[in-house]
Amino acid sequence: MERHKKKAVTYEGKLAGRRAFLWASLAAGTTSLMPSVAGAARAAKADEAGIRIVTDFCAAVSKLDPAAMRPFFADDVVYRMTETTPPIVGVDRVLETYTTLNATSIEFKVLETLTAGPIVINRRVDRFVSSRSFTWEGVGVFFVKDGKIKEWSDYTIRLQRG
Repeated sequence: MERHKKKAVTYEGKLAGRRAFLWASLAAGTTSLMPSVAGAARAAKADEAGIRIVTDFCAAVSKLDPAAMRPFFADDVVYRMTETTPPIVGVDRVLETYTTLNATSIEFKVLETLTAGPIVINRRVDRFVSSRSFTWEGVGVFFVKDGKIKEWSDYTIRLQRG
């Protein structure tokens, strides 16, 4: 009985098995990146949408019209006016809070915006003109879900009366 020896296939004098394995590994690794690239594109679009919602909301505040602000909020929105105040829950209560400021002018000047998934963070200077005018500088943190602001918390850097 004759024994058959297995002969390794060579390419340029080297074992083809190693090279084939390397190329197969690289191909598998490259194709595994494709879902990540697609996922990153979806995430970027979601980030852009969140930024647009928060930016448009900040512009709507200056209209002094609760009806202009309402479409940006989820019905059960939670708002923390500052880091030391209790949360205000519900769209009607949040809008009422802005109405009771009796402002004749409100301006949210957005200085910088960052995003991480559904979280949008902006650094702003807000100017409220009323009988008790003030300028507030701080950071707003917004949680955007299903195209609406679900939570909003403001953190004060500086508050100047007058």
